[in-house]
Amino acid sequence: MKKTQSSRKSKPGKKQLAETDETTSPTTPLVEASNMASVSSEIVSQTEESGKPKKRGVPEGLWQRCPGCQAAIFRKQAEQLLGVCPECDYHWTITAQQRIEQVLDTGTFEEWDTNLHSLDPLEFKDKKSYADRLVAEQKRTGLREAALTGCGMIRARRVAIGVTDSAFIMGSMGSVVGEKLTRLIERATAQDLPLIIISGSGGGARMHEGILSLMQMAKTTAALAKFHEAGGLFISVLTNPTMGGVAASFASLGDLIFAEPKALVGFAGPRTIKATIRIDLPEGFQTSEFLLEHGFVDRIVPRNKLKLEIARAIDYCGK
Repeated sequence: MKKTQSSRKSKPGKKQLAETDETTSPTTPLVEASNMASVSSEIVSQTEESGKPKKRGVPEGLWQRCPGCQAAIFRKQAEQLLGVCPECDYHWTITAQQRIEQVLDTGTFEEWDTNLHSLDPLEFKDKKSYADRLVAEQKRTGLREAALTGCGMIRARRVAIGVTDSAFIMGSMGSVVGEKLTRLIERATAQDLPLIIISGSGGGARMHEGILSLMQMAKTTAALAKFHEAGGLFISVLTNPTMGGVAASFASLGDLIFAEPKALVGFAGPRTIKATIRIDLPEGFQTSEFLLEHGFVDRIVPRNKLKLEIARAIDYCGK
């Protein structure tokens, strides 16, 4: 009984552990336990800050959901397919820079009119001022405006090319977008270059600039008329979406009009038209397939074949 009591006395209590913790060697289990406690407290604090526990095992951003069929697609596989769903062939929206990289030969793009930027002549303000909105959009997208223009090579054929990006205020046609496209068309006319414009605009005219935005429709159309008189070749590529003032002006004036599969193309949206005329619309109304059937689109071209089809068209037309 004495040995038992002495053995119990020899075991340190919680207070004794706390007292002897400072004098213990760093490699002892006591310090390891305290380190584990600090790590766990950091994890708890991180969880409390974010409000959600951090997932382990699968890094974020590996998968993305297809807007067409809602399937979870491996992101790297989608990038290899140029932003096309392997399950349903849905063509996802991609950036203007990505389209340039997909269509032009590597390293041949030369951007034009990089220093143009929009002003705020109306001092327009809704939830935020137009000037602040422009700055926010520039930071978010990495673009100065909704249009990217320049020249490059498509299978060793020099072309003038422009792309509108729906990520920047829905790709709406403000003064700078109209000016950049007009200058692009004029240079293509002067240098006798084939003209390629890939439209990805769902916003039409930009309401923040009022009548100045609507004027861009006439300005780009007039420049294309001179380009046509000079015998130039204009290939217009319609992507999802191509709507509003863009569809009502330069996007519809191509000598050849290509469209991506299942692209939404039109002036007003289907719901607006249905509410206005109060009749049911045909199935597939305003899709590229519907427009091909009715003669508005010349050819539906999948994204992975667009570069080849443009090169063929240039050769066929002798440009």
